[in-house]
Amino acid sequence: MLDRFVAMPFIIGRKLEMTQEFKQDGTVIPVTLVQAEPNIVTQIRTQDKDGYTAVQLGTEVVKTLKKPACGHLKDLPLMNTLREFRVNETALERGTEVCVDAFEPGVKVDVIGFSKGRGFAGVMKRHHFKCGHMTHGNKDQQRMPGSNASQRQGKVIKGQRMGGHMGDIRVTVKNLEVVSVDPQKNLIALKGAVPGARGGLILIKTTSAKTIWQV
Repeated sequence: MLDRFVAMPFIIGRKLEMTQEFKQDGTVIPVTLVQAEPNIVTQIRTQDKDGYTAVQLGTEVVKTLKKPACGHLKDLPLMNTLREFRVNETALERGTEVCVDAFEPGVKVDVIGFSKGRGFAGVMKRHHFKCGHMTHGNKDQQRMPGSNASQRQGKVIKGQRMGGHMGDIRVTVKNLEVVSVDPQKNLIALKGAVPGARGGLILIKTTSAKTIWQV
């Protein structure tokens, strides 16, 4: 039987959608709903053994995993998603369960996710360049980046703003307010927008906890 731990400053969830909630005075609050199923502590990293202190959480139970992952979770449910949260110290133990009621309305949290991928984008969309002249021999060059080198130098130096891959990067939004918590449906309503598309993985943590995205 898994133990229950309530006072937890972080949790893993999935972004659902944006909606509205109303205060008693009729004020409309735009919120993002995050589905956070109960997380389970799968590992505690310590300073003596690993060189840092962190709590590893797992979620999204599956039927099968590769053998190394099965060995890591041998006495726990098989979970497909594992993430670490760095802390200064912790009293948690392996097998502790974390739920959404660890967060109370009004608490400020940091939200981490991956932004929407935009594929290959030009300089106007990616770096907000202005459009080129529409006349005077500038045919088919309106969205081009223009000159980015010199005759003396003879090459393009690194770091120039050019077209390329856009989006799908880790984004952290700080100091979002927890508007409401629904423990029965495992939902957390956060004020404002959070990064990522619907169904994207979301990490919610208090400002005192650091995170490691990949494990």
